[in-house]
Amino acid sequence: EAPAAELDAVLGGGGWDVGASFEGPPPPTGPIRLGRNACYVVLAVLFNEEDGVLLVQEAKPECRGKWYLPAGRMEPGESIVAAMRREVKEETGLECEPLTLLALEERGPAWIRFAFLARPTGGTLKTLEKADAESLQAAWWAGDPSALPLRAPDILPLLDLAVRYCRSPPHPPTLPQELPCALLCLRLLVAFANDAGDLWVLLGMAGTPHLPVVACGTSPAELRGGLRLPVLQLLRDCLPPDPHPGPLGLLGLQHRAGGPGGADGVCFNVLLSVPPGSPGAAPPEPRSPTFRWWPVEEQSLRGRILQRLRAAA
Repeated sequence: EAPAAELDAVLGGGGWDVGASFEGPPPPTGPIRLGRNACYVVLAVLFNEEDGVLLVQEAKPECRGKWYLPAGRMEPGESIVAAMRREVKEETGLECEPLTLLALEERGPAWIRFAFLARPTGGTLKTLEKADAESLQAAWWAGDPSALPLRAPDILPLLDLAVRYCRSPPHPPTLPQELPCALLCLRLLVAFANDAGDLWVLLGMAGTPHLPVVACGTSPAELRGGLRLPVLQLLRDCLPPDPHPGPLGLLGLQHRAGGPGGADGVCFNVLLSVPPGSPGAAPPEPRSPTFRWWPVEEQSLRGRILQRLRAAA
């Protein structure tokens, strides 16, 4: 039987138990720990009713006086959303609530940034009189942010994403789900759809059929390769090299502060698509019996998967 409940949860932005078995390369022997083998950063984009964006003036010596979005490192024992709220409060004086995850930026476990769209819910905007080690002040900026002396221009694409999302959301609201995960791993929804309207999903068959889950290591090579290296290794081992699966986006993520053994792992639910080689084609035969394509015939589930494929997640 297909894992209908797991597919339903993942497509809806929810989470699912990771379990202890993984496909692909062997998982690391130790858990993910912030400050030891992982660094998570949170960042928030907030707009006011006049479409001004909330910016902070940096107090750090290396970038003092320059402007940036509220951002900072997540602390051990914090949830991702709690870290975002804390950083916004410390740097701007405002309370906020998250609306959706806008982007995930990563360089492997060594650096992952969670960029949120949020809205203000209270507090008092920090002025120069309240300057401290966190920031000099905060301000609502309605002009072109690139006209300011920015700490770095990497926030400009995130601002564009936020504006586009506010105008016409390309995906449902996506927020972290409170589920434990000892490692940094990716749950893969690999879909194959042909022009005849047929749809298949790749399942791992070790034990109960499930969406494949691959764990990310923390060796120097794995750190350099980022989160996609173990995914590429898994797909290379279980599918023919052509056509090559392409990533379409993040469906959701799960994390619980102080997970098993104090771990800070995260599971990312990722959508990938294998392009059909010809009209009416069937999916490429898996190289390993531990994987199997499952034909999706239930109309509601088919529609949801196809909609996410068309929207690129």
